[in-house]
Amino acid sequence: MYLSPEGLKKLKEELERRKSLRVEISEKIQEAKALGDLSENAEYQEALTIQSFNEGRIMEMEEILRYAEMVPKNHHKHEAVEVGAQIKVQSKFGNQQFTIVGSSEAEPAKGFISDESPLGKAFMGHKRGEEVEVETPKGKAKYRILEIL
Repeated sequence: MYLSPEGLKKLKEELERRKSLRVEISEKIQEAKALGDLSENAEYQEALTIQSFNEGRIMEMEEILRYAEMVPKNHHKHEAVEVGAQIKVQSKFGNQQFTIVGSSEAEPAKGFISDESPLGKAFMGHKRGEEVEVETPKGKAKYRILEIL
């Protein structure tokens, strides 16, 4: 998995925020326990669910941080599409711009596509001027790489 410097910073900030929530969640569990019968205590069940989700996300983020590879912020043009590259493409959908990122940073609606997504995989390794074809839910789509930044 790849992380940009910005993605690493965001992940570390979220991890610290989630770790700091542990005390607050624990207090909610204690308050809910004080209300009595735990089998019919909705507040207690909700607090346990929140705790479980929070701990799961902490474990997931720690795993990402343990194995992630840092993508250096390059200030030069890439020869071929790789993680960290911004690309301008042309297709039947018009001109678009994408940034190739690791899967944990993907936000397709904002143009950040994962190197593991079908579109990201199709672009990887290709050069300016080349055309790539991608299988989409609506059929095959062709993209011409106009520029790699």
